[in-house]
Amino acid sequence: MQKKTYKIKGMHCASCAGIIEKTFKKTDGVEFAEVNYGTEAVKITFDEKKVDPHNLSQKIEKLGYSLDLPTAEEMNMSADEHSAHLGMNQSKQEKLSEIKDMKMKVISALPLAVIAIFIMTWDILSQYNIVTMMSPILGNLFHYLLPLMATYTLFVVGKPYLLGFYRFLRYGKANMDSLIGIGTVAAYLYSFTVTAFADVLRPFLNVEHTYFDVTIVVITFIALGKYLEARSKIKTGDAIEKLINLQAKTALVIWEGKEIEVSVNEVKHGDFIIVKPGAKIPVDGVITEGSSFVDESMVTGEPMPAQKKVGNDIVAGTINTTGSFIFKATKVGSETLLAQIIKMVEEAQGSKAPIQALADKISSIFVPIVLVIAFVTLGVWILFGTSTLGFSQALSSGLVSFVAVLIIACPCALGLATPTAIIVGVGKGAKEGILIKDAATLEKLHKVDTVVVDKTGTITVGKPTLVDIQNLSDLKEVEFMSILASLEKKSEHPIADAIGSYAQKKNLKLEEVSNFESIQGKGLKGLIKNIEYYVGNVKLIKDLGVEFDTSKIEQFTVQGKTPVIITTKEKVLGFVMVSDEVKVESKQAITDLHKLGIKIVMLTGDDEKAAKHMAFLVGIDSVVANVLPKDKLKKIKELQSQGKVVAMAGDGVNDAPALAQADVGIAMGTGTDVAIESAGITLLDGDISKLVKAIKLSKITMRGIKQNLFWAFFYNIVGIPLAAGIFYPIFGWLLNPVFAGLAMALSSVSVVSNSLRIKTKKL
Repeated sequence: MQKKTYKIKGMHCASCAGIIEKTFKKTDGVEFAEVNYGTEAVKITFDEKKVDPHNLSQKIEKLGYSLDLPTAEEMNMSADEHSAHLGMNQSKQEKLSEIKDMKMKVISALPLAVIAIFIMTWDILSQYNIVTMMSPILGNLFHYLLPLMATYTLFVVGKPYLLGFYRFLRYGKANMDSLIGIGTVAAYLYSFTVTAFADVLRPFLNVEHTYFDVTIVVITFIALGKYLEARSKIKTGDAIEKLINLQAKTALVIWEGKEIEVSVNEVKHGDFIIVKPGAKIPVDGVITEGSSFVDESMVTGEPMPAQKKVGNDIVAGTINTTGSFIFKATKVGSETLLAQIIKMVEEAQGSKAPIQALADKISSIFVPIVLVIAFVTLGVWILFGTSTLGFSQALSSGLVSFVAVLIIACPCALGLATPTAIIVGVGKGAKEGILIKDAATLEKLHKVDTVVVDKTGTITVGKPTLVDIQNLSDLKEVEFMSILASLEKKSEHPIADAIGSYAQKKNLKLEEVSNFESIQGKGLKGLIKNIEYYVGNVKLIKDLGVEFDTSKIEQFTVQGKTPVIITTKEKVLGFVMVSDEVKVESKQAITDLHKLGIKIVMLTGDDEKAAKHMAFLVGIDSVVANVLPKDKLKKIKELQSQGKVVAMAGDGVNDAPALAQADVGIAMGTGTDVAIESAGITLLDGDISKLVKAIKLSKITMRGIKQNLFWAFFYNIVGIPLAAGIFYPIFGWLLNPVFAGLAMALSSVSVVSNSLRIKTKKL
C-alpha cells in the first residue's frame, strides 16, 4: 500500500472536498482518503497494483479537479527532497499565479459592479421619492448597457460557476460553484427573456424589472470574496514556507584537501564541511574543529544564539553568527532535523481535528439540501404568492428568493473554520519549537487537567553537575580539586564528566596518574606524586577502614545529591557533591501550569526523600518515587480511571509506554536527538516552559475554531430563512441577492481572518 499526500487543483469550496473524498473512496484500490479544504490536499492510501496517481487524477478531472503531480526535475529538487516536500514550491507558484488571475478578473468586474449598484440604488431611492426618476435617455442607455455588462460578467468572470452548473447537469455532482451558477444563470436568463420578448410577455410579467444588475454584482462580490479568501489562505501557510526557505542551497565541502562549493543534495555522510560567519548550516553534523555561536531560533524558538564547540551537534537550517568551524555530516537529505520538522508540520497542518467531523458531515450534504430549499422556495412563492401579490410579483419575488438562497448558502466558512485555525496554530507552534504531530493532539491538549512529568531531563538538566565542595584537608581547594579531577579523568563514569567539566571551566592543572585502577561499584584509585589516593562512595571508605562521619553527607543526600569522597588509606581529605540540577525554567513553568488549573505529578525512579525535595523546590503537587517504566504506565492508567485528562512529559525513550498511554504524550527533545515519532508533541530543546506555551496554543486555537464554527453555523441558520423570504409575510423583509453575495464573500474572509489572529496571540 502506498500512503501519499497530494495537492488538489480546482477546489473552490468545502463541498468540493466532500465530492473528491467520496469519489476516491469509491475507487477500487483506494483504502483511505481524507481531503482537507484548508490545505487543498488529499491524504490517500492506495494499492499501487490496482491504481496509480494518474488514474486517481483522471477520476476527478471530469468533475473539474486534478491532482498536482509534479516531477522532481520540474521542481529543481533532488529525488530525496522531492519525496519529502512533494508539490510545495510548485503549488505555491501556481497559487500565486491563480490569485493574480483572480485579481485581474475582479478589477475588470468592479467598475461594472459599481455602475450596477449605482443603477440599483437610484431605482430604490426613486421609489421612495428621495431622488427623481432617471431620465429617459439615461434609462435607455442603461437598458441596453446592463445586458452587455451582465454577459461579460457571467461568461468571463463567472466562468467557474457556469462550469459548476454544467457539471451538475452532466454528472449530478453539485458544489458551491454549481449553486452560484444556477442562481446567476436563472437571474440572467429571466432578465434576457423579458428584455428580448418584452411585448409578448408584458401582459403576464413586469418586463421593466430585470436582474442583470444582480448577476453582475453577485458574481463580482463572490469573485472578490474568493480572491480575498485565497490571498488570506496563502498567509496561513507562512510557517512551512519559512521552514522550507531555511534550507541551505549549497555547502562548502572539503574534498581531497580542497574547499569545493557543491549543491546541498551532493553532501554525503562523513563529509567535512566548512561553515563561515553568516552562513546557513546545510546538514546535521558534529563540530570537529573551531567554535562559534549559532542562531537556532527557527528550530528551537530560542532567540539567543547557542555556543557551539568541538563535539557539539549542529542542525541544518540554523545560522552561524560569529566564528568559522568545520563539522562532519551525520544526517543528510530527509534525515535532517529540519526535514523531519517540515514533514511533521506539513502532515499536522493537513490532518483533521475531531471537532471538524460535524462540519464535514454538514458540508457534504449541504449543497443538495440547499438546492431543494431553493426550488421549494420558488414553488412556494408562485403557489401561495400569486393569490395575494399576483403572478408577476410572486414570480419576481420567488426568483429573488431562489437566487438569494443559492447565493447565501455557502458552506465555505464552515469548511474553513477548523483547517485554517489548525494550519496557523501548528505553524505558530513550530516557530516556538513546539512540534505538534496532528490536529487531534492539538485538540486534546486544551482539555488536559493533569500533567505527569519525569524528573530526569524534564524537571532537571539530565546530566550530573558538581554542586558542592567540602575540603576537609590542609590542601588548598585548587590542589584538592586538581587531585580529584586528575583521578576522575581516567574514569568513564558519568559522574567523572561532571568533575571534568568543572576542572575545564576552572582551568585546573591536572597531575600525572599512575597505577590507576577502577574498583567495581565503589570507585577508583591511583598514584599521584607517590601518594595513593582513593575516590568513591561510602562503601569504599568502609572497605578501606578509614574513619568517616557519614552524618556530614546526609544533609546533602536527602536532597538527592550523590557524594564523591576522596581519601588516602589514613584519612578522608574531603568530598564533593554531584547532582542533576533543576532546570532554571522549571519552577516558573510549574507555576504557570498551576495558573492554568493543571495539577502536576512527578514520576521518578529516584529515592522518595530526594524526589520530594526536588518537588518542593519547583512546586510539584505530588510525587511517586522508586518507579520503573511499567509503574509509570500503571500510574497513567490510574489517573485516567479517575476521569483525568492526562499529558505525560518525558524523554521519549524509557518513558515510551507511558507516553503512548497518556491522552497526550510530550517528548522533551534536545537538538538532533529529538524523538519526533515517540509522542504527540515534541518540545525541541527540552524546555518545559514550552509545555505551558503548547497548552496555551491549544486553548487559543480551539477558541478560534469554536468562534469560526459558531459564526459559520449562525450565518447559515439566519441567512437561509431570510433569503427564502420566511420573514416577508411578517416584516416585509426580502433579501436582495446582491446582499446575499456580499454576505457570502465576507463570511469566508472573516473566518480566515479570525484564524490568522492566532498568529498575533502571545503564548
